[in-house]
Amino acid sequence: DRKMLEYRKLHLEEAERIAEIDATNYIKNVWRIDAATGEYRLVEINWTDTELPNGFGWHLNRFKETVKNGGTAFGCFEDETLIGYGTVDKELFGKQDKYALLDQLFVSRGQRGKGIGKALFFLCVKQAAEYGAEKLFLCAGSSENTIAFYKKLGCVPAAERNQRLYEEDPRDIQLEFSLKGN
Repeated sequence: DRKMLEYRKLHLEEAERIAEIDATNYIKNVWRIDAATGEYRLVEINWTDTELPNGFGWHLNRFKETVKNGGTAFGCFEDETLIGYGTVDKELFGKQDKYALLDQLFVSRGQRGKGIGKALFFLCVKQAAEYGAEKLFLCAGSSENTIAFYKKLGCVPAAERNQRLYEEDPRDIQLEFSLKGN
């Protein structure tokens, strides 16, 4: 008995609802740069994150900033509970102002692997194209599963590095997704 999922835009006054997400995530392996070779390699960490990376408050503030600045947040609901969300910023950046930032994308622990993250990602892709972007830019957490998820969707290493985002978390992996033909 599969429950019906509802996807829709989230409004500023709904920002606190991101607390409904169960962000618990077991991370077996992460991608790290090998100091000797300069290449990425998998490193086992066996870590369980019990909340959103950087904490709820950080994500709440980013969500509010995105929406206040004209960006868009999408949510996925099951029985009126928020089980996934994604945000895309309206302000374009990069050498030719061609990137829109996929700032956040999270799906509750019990709901992963069901296509919800993919559906939210492509809602953000469509929105970024409407903003005039040529590419969606993202800073992905370095877990093996997170990077595999984005690569499966067609993301590749970003052609440009966003220094501000790099300084926020140098371990994140900067990726891009071309909006041409999507």
